[in-house]
Parts: sequence; C-alpha cells; structure tokens
Amino acid sequence: MNTHAPLIDPFARAIDYLRVSVTDRCDFRCVYCMSENMTFLPKKELLTLEELDRMCSTFIRLGVRKLRITGGEPLVRRDIMTFFRAMTRHLDSGALSELTLTTNGSQLGRFASDLHAAGMRRINVSLDTLDEAKFAQITRWGRLPQVLNGIDAAQKAGLRVKINAVALKGFNEDELFRLQEWCAGRDMDLTFIEVMPMGDLGNEDRLDQYWSLKDLRARLAERFTLIDLAERTGGPARYVQLQETGQKIGFITPLTHNFCESCNRVRLTCTGELYMCLGQEDMADLRAPLRASADDAALEDAIRAAIARKPKGHDFDYSRQKVDGQVSRHMSHTGG
Repeated sequence: MNTHAPLIDPFARAIDYLRVSVTDRCDFRCVYCMSENMTFLPKKELLTLEELDRMCSTFIRLGVRKLRITGGEPLVRRDIMTFFRAMTRHLDSGALSELTLTTNGSQLGRFASDLHAAGMRRINVSLDTLDEAKFAQITRWGRLPQVLNGIDAAQKAGLRVKINAVALKGFNEDELFRLQEWCAGRDMDLTFIEVMPMGDLGNEDRLDQYWSLKDLRARLAERFTLIDLAERTGGPARYVQLQETGQKIGFITPLTHNFCESCNRVRLTCTGELYMCLGQEDMADLRAPLRASADDAALEDAIRAAIARKPKGHDFDYSRQKVDGQVSRHMSHTGG
C-alpha cells in the first residue's frame, strides 16, 4: 500500500512516468543527437547504479508506475543489468507496472534475453533508415546489420519491439513505405518523431531537416485508410491504425502539435538532474539531497518541490523560420 501522497503537478496532472537516463555515452554519434567528438561527463558526476536504484525506488514509492530507461545508449553502461535486475522487485511487488527501455539496438544481441528475464516485455528501438550506407552516414559509427541482429534477438527473447524513426527531410522521406512494410512484416509498431531543436550541433541546421508529420501522415493516407486511435501508452505519441494491415503507427509531434495537456512524465538525467519538461531549461538537482543523507526524506521533499514547478507546456516552434524554445543541451544529456 502506498501511503505517500501521489505526485500531482500544479495543473492537476498525476506524474506516474519517469524516464531515466543512465548514461550520456553512446556507441553511435547520430547527427541530430550529438556531435562526433563529444566530451562526456566525468564518472564521479554520474549516479552510481546503487544511487539510481535508490532514486528510482523513491519515485516508485511516490506513485511512479512506468519506468523507461534511456541514455545515451543505456546498454553501454557497465553492469547495467545489475540495475535492471534490482528493478525487478518493484515489478514483482506490483508497485511498478512497466519497466522498459529505449535503445539503438546495437547491444540487444548480448542483452535481450537478460532483459526479458528481468521482467521487461517491450522496448523501443531507434532506427531511421534500412539503407546500410545511409545508416552509417546518420549514426556516424553505427552498423545496420548489428542492429538488425539485435532486433532479431529481442523478438526471439519475447520482447515486443517498437521502432522509433526520426522524420528527416531529404534523408528518409523516400523510405516511408519501406519502413512501414518492414515493420508490418515483423509485427512491429512504428512511431515517427519530428526532429527536435536540441543542442548546439554546429553544422546541423534543423530547419533544413524538419519534415512535418502532417505531410508524412498525408502521404500514408494516400495509400492506406487511417483510423485514429484513442489509446495512449503513457507517452506523447498519438496513434493511427492502418485499416488494410492492422498496423499501429504513432506520431510524436512536439512542434506541430504539442502534447503538454496530458503530460504525465518527468526526466532524470544520469547526473541526477530532474527536468520537469523536455522543452524547458528548468531543472532540479536531486543528486545533492540523495548524497547528503542516507535517509530519503530530503530527496522526497526535493522531488515534490520540483513537481510543484512543472510548467504547463513547452514552446518549440519552427513556423517562424527560427527555432523558438530551443534548448542548449544535447539530447543525449536529457535522455531521448
């Protein structure tokens, strides 16, 4: 029985979904996420695996029901399975209803069966193209066959896989139906994401890359009957079903339609910073109260104070041909 009052923000939204970045490191260098020569955080700034356990357990005690682990690439963190196995106890007790992961897929061949054994049942794999040369170009360091093998391993282990593809004008526009058909053939749902104005990437101009999902959706509608679905999975995606295939397609549109009115989530970075909104700079340092005391009272107070500052929404906007609401940190810092 949870005797703690649940986390309710100033706009009466119950916060029951925590996204946790467990590392800022990655074995890819995707052009819209990080620069090729990244300077990563010193190890001492990162929460230890034990601290991550304590932090997540405190949030779960305060009513978080869904935990999504992100990065960087979470599976490159040393001994990360120790943390996943520790979270299994919250699934077993019923305090946590879902433990899930967003990954680039590169390490799934090694970890898929262990993840399933820890209680994970579905994962998101980020994959923007099925063209091997283009994949190498956009990830800089990634190799497509390794990711496809990882997806095979995940499905074999019993994990349900959803593919997340960032919609990039002039890059994967011509693969819309190829991606859709490939996912349908493997019984995988597919979600398209509008490119977001994150980080100072120097040579990347987001306005050139921006492909509106309104346009993408209209292209799908030329070939399929799109049925709007009311369902939400706790995240920001809006879903349609392709009547002809039964396939579910999601759209995450932070720019053309923000989804703030139903936002039930907060993000914790690998250094213990809590971002109440992906599109705002405001954050709360939870590492200090965590490390200041072996008792969780100060940490709980800091979490409640942070939730009380959660804003109504964000303000990404490309429509005026400049990026309002742009935030300066890299996506790999906050976690996907």
